[in-house]
Amino acid sequence: MSASSGDTNRGDPALRRSLWKWQRSGAFVLFLLVLAFPIYLGVEGGRRDGALAARQAALVRTGGQLWTLNCASCHGLNGQGVDAPALNSKEFLQSVGDKQIHYITAAGIPGTEMPTWWNELGGPLTDEQIAALVAYVRSWEQSAPSRPDWRHPRGP
Repeated sequence: MSASSGDTNRGDPALRRSLWKWQRSGAFVLFLLVLAFPIYLGVEGGRRDGALAARQAALVRTGGQLWTLNCASCHGLNGQGVDAPALNSKEFLQSVGDKQIHYITAAGIPGTEMPTWWNELGGPLTDEQIAALVAYVRSWEQSAPSRPDWRHPRGP
């Protein structure tokens, strides 16, 4: 290499100043983003929590309506059990998870009067409607009475 090619690798001083200016601007923007991110998380976290709470409340309302139309005749208006288990029971609610309630509702229980409710299996309800029923049943958990006889609330 010749000495003249070494000089050209250093570049034009105006180009170096322009590059330095862009680098400083980029670093400043990055610094602003780093500072803004915790603020965004604080604001957006509250919005997300509010939206999730509103969605849960809507699911519980919808689930209550579906319960009255489809489940109350066997399980009771308040889940106390009539001809079927009392689902508004501390023992029941502590022994099952949401997925289990969902699956039982969707597929029913063979050999019992609990029918299939999921429309994919021939029932009348969508997956989202079953999720609303689960939310409604789960909403009883805080105030559910102790019912050791929840499986057979009216006797064997």
